[in-house]
Amino acid sequence: MSNSFVLVINSGSSSLKFALIDSNTGDAVLNGLGECFGLPEAAVSWKYEGQKSEEAITAAGDHHELAINRIVTLIDSLGLTSQIVAVGHRIVHGGEKFTSTVRIDETVLNEIRNLSDLAPLHNPAGAKGIEAAMVAFPALPQFAVFDTAFHQTMPEKAFTGAISHKLYQDYGIRRYGFHGTSHYFVSREAAKMINKPIEESSFISVHLGNGASVCAIRDGQSVDTSMGFTPLAGLMMGTRCGDLDPGIIEFLLKKGWTQDEVYKELNTNSGFMGVSGLTSDCRGIVEAMEQGHKGATLAFQVFTYRVAKYIASYMVALESLDGIIFTGGIGENALPIRREVLAYLKIFGYKEDEKANESARFGNGGLITEAGTPAVMVIPTNEEFVIAQQSVELL
Repeated sequence: MSNSFVLVINSGSSSLKFALIDSNTGDAVLNGLGECFGLPEAAVSWKYEGQKSEEAITAAGDHHELAINRIVTLIDSLGLTSQIVAVGHRIVHGGEKFTSTVRIDETVLNEIRNLSDLAPLHNPAGAKGIEAAMVAFPALPQFAVFDTAFHQTMPEKAFTGAISHKLYQDYGIRRYGFHGTSHYFVSREAAKMINKPIEESSFISVHLGNGASVCAIRDGQSVDTSMGFTPLAGLMMGTRCGDLDPGIIEFLLKKGWTQDEVYKELNTNSGFMGVSGLTSDCRGIVEAMEQGHKGATLAFQVFTYRVAKYIASYMVALESLDGIIFTGGIGENALPIRREVLAYLKIFGYKEDEKANESARFGNGGLITEAGTPAVMVIPTNEEFVIAQQSVELL
């Protein structure tokens, strides 16, 4: 199918990312960001043919709707509207209801709204984005791609919490996992790299960014992942704590903390930010560590140690292992992080190829371990391409 572009929309509570993706190549013809929704600083910025532009949102009204209307006008002014075949939406939580990409109708939209209890910051925003796009593009088919869908192949022993089964039956409390589109994409790319069918390939995918998760992939399917009922579980992240003794929550509540204060502490004041006392940005952590900052050094150590522990533990979920994959903003670019994690894994025979590891940054990717040793690779993720591809496949 020639000239088949998909408009990909990733709607957050106060922002909206968008990209016009060539579904054949994965290239972004146009991409941009609407941000600061609800504030006077609300604006839409975009990049087209190397040129960056920005425009304030000054009109009164719902900023999600206003941003999408501006995107429609922009696409039309560039003469690209006729080449769009679908709109694809990234939706964070599909619960157990959605195990794959679906075409959106009113029933699906209502189900997404009904799952808001499981993702109160994300699903309502996703629904808003869908509503605005359906008004703006009434003639185009719209599709929902769920972060959780890829992990619906996890066995019961992996997704079941060690709590009363009634909590699962009544409230759906279980491990769901996130970053599914990223883990799906890089595992398929890794199988191509080793020239092996994905159905016969097994990997441990390590998505490291401001949000971070590890996924065990057996025969192309997710069999375990580190994020849980919410994206708060698993690895230490930019501002999230990751795995934590739940007794700490009770302890803080008894000390007079409110529920909202505890939630904010664990979600926005923890991780790199909390341990370092300096920044949530990995680049800032590495720079400060190199200058001798103790908090940054400890944050680096805690993060890399936990990543290595998760990788090692997920070998239990696999019958064989074709490779470890680093992806995400940190996984693709932070050389010291990858180097330290590989050093922790030396007991398993992993040996870094220093030159290859250095050259794998900034979108290059590639194999970063020495020949004759177990494979570790860096693969740039492309979640928008997955959304575009799966939308076109369903047409």
